[in-house]
Formats: sequence, C-alpha cells, structure tokens
Amino acid sequence: MKLKYKKLFVTGHKGMVGSAFVRILKKKKKFKIIVADRKKLDLENQKKVDLFFKKNKPDMVINAAALAGGIYANETFSADFIDKNLIIQHNVIKSCYKYKIEKLLFLGSSCIYPRNCSQPMHEKYLLGNYLEKTNEAYAVAKIAGLKMCEFFNKQFSTDFRSVMPTNIYGLNDKYHEKNSHVIPAMIMKFHKAKSQNKKFVKVWGTGKAKREFIYVDDMVKLCLKIFLKPKEKYYKFLKRKKISFLNIGSGQELSIKKLSKIIKKITKFDGKIIFDKTKKDGTPRKLLDNSSLNSFLKEKRNFVKLENGLSKTYDDFLKKNKKK
Repeated sequence: MKLKYKKLFVTGHKGMVGSAFVRILKKKKKFKIIVADRKKLDLENQKKVDLFFKKNKPDMVINAAALAGGIYANETFSADFIDKNLIIQHNVIKSCYKYKIEKLLFLGSSCIYPRNCSQPMHEKYLLGNYLEKTNEAYAVAKIAGLKMCEFFNKQFSTDFRSVMPTNIYGLNDKYHEKNSHVIPAMIMKFHKAKSQNKKFVKVWGTGKAKREFIYVDDMVKLCLKIFLKPKEKYYKFLKRKKISFLNIGSGQELSIKKLSKIIKKITKFDGKIIFDKTKKDGTPRKLLDNSSLNSFLKEKRNFVKLENGLSKTYDDFLKKNKKK
C-alpha cells in the first residue's frame, strides 16, 4: 500500500492520546492529517459524522475520541460513560464501513478484563468473569466497540483493528482532582498542596492496588506499527493466536503507594501522604500480557522509564498552569 498521499482522520485530537497521534504522525510526513473539534463535528450525531466522511473522504481513521476518567468519574457519571462512548464509537465505525475506509484503529482499555483476572492478562481472558464495578460502564462500552470491529471484519471483510492499552499518561492530559485518571489526579493534588503549603495529601484507597503505566508517545508508536502492518499479515497472526485484538503494555507496574511517593518527589511536596481507606481501590491488579504484541512485532522496545515520563508530564503541567 502506498501511504504517501493517504488522508488520515484522527478523532479526539485535542485529548492526550489524539494529540500524541497527530504530533507523531506529522513527523512522519506520510499522511494528510484530518482533525475536527467538537464545534466542527459532533461525533454523537450520525448524520453529521456521515456528512463529514462524505466531504473529507478520509482513507484511514484512528478513533481516539472517548469520555474517560478515574474511579470517581466512572461511578458518578456511569450513564454518560456508557452512553457517550457507545454512541461515538458506533457512529465512527458505522461511517467507516459506509464510506469504505481502508483501515480503522479502535482504542480500548485494560479495564475490559475481569476484576479478578489471572495476571498478566492475556487477550483470551476477555469476558471470562465479572467486571470491576467501579468502571463497568466504560468497560462495557469498550468491549462493545472491539466486538463491533471484530464482527464487521468477520461479516464484511473490513480492516478495523483494535488495541487495548494499559494505563496511559503523558503530555496534554486532563487534570482534575476527582475526575481524572490516577496520575493526573495525583499531580494536581500534590502540586496544589505544595502551592498552598499543606501538611498532607490524601490519596484514595489503601495504596495497595497495582497498576501498569505506559507513556503516551510509546503507546502511540506501537499503535502505528500495528496499524500499518499489511492486512493479510495482521489477520493471519490473530487467527493463529485465536484472538481479535492486541494488548499494549509496558511491563512497568507498581503500587499506588509507590506511585504517590514518586509524584511527591517530582512535585517537591514536603508533607505527608495519607491514604483514605474509606475510598475504593478499584481492580486489585491490572498487568497486561504483552506476549502477543511481542510475537507480532518481533522487535525490542525501550519504554520511557516511569519516573522520567512523570517528570516530563509534570513539566508539561507546569507550562499549562503557570498561574496556579
């Protein structure tokens, strides 16, 4: 496939993941990048999505648009999480089929796996048990998206690929003490506590839960390697492995307690860390099995070390919050 003149539509380009795709793709200079913010395109409106595809005629699509957040946001706005994510991904996938898009990349999440899943979590473990209640709405939506891609491929021979990344962090994240994911929420909390000379920071849960993290640029680069592999080679591999998507993990796992200590150090907060055990931990552990990805790409990767990635992320936060 000649990619030089391909038009690639990236949804959610203002978010952390979408903006990373745009930033990295521009360096390749092989694609004409198409983007549209909410004012230009309402992804929750199928007619408008259809009209956008008809007018702009993208060859490929990367769907990075999603409503996402941490435990508090998932539990508080669970109806929004299942409703908006189902609608957005359905509209994008349906338009990709209708307008015969060559390739679609759908991004899922490691929260699709059962709460008490065997570790590390292999692609085959999907739907093997009950989901974690704190993010069930988001997980159900993401499972529906990857299954929609799988079944469209089966019935219509489309090329709709799905990847399931581990917890992503990095530049251009969304910062909120309650609604954000754990890393941006902690950065916001510790930075605010330092600025206000507070004596302690409260961290949700016991601190015992373990999480795996990947720097957004590392995740995007792996996604693009998967996305740009020839169709025949990709699906032949999945068929042999009896899976329909690929995990993307880094192997960099640590407890929330250890993570909080690293962020405390990076933000130069001098106070104490108090764990609020009245708040939920969520899934006890989420470590992805990367064996399928390693077997497919057959290359060594050097991931950004967590502490280095967190330092870059905090520097980016400071640039965007100079007045805070």
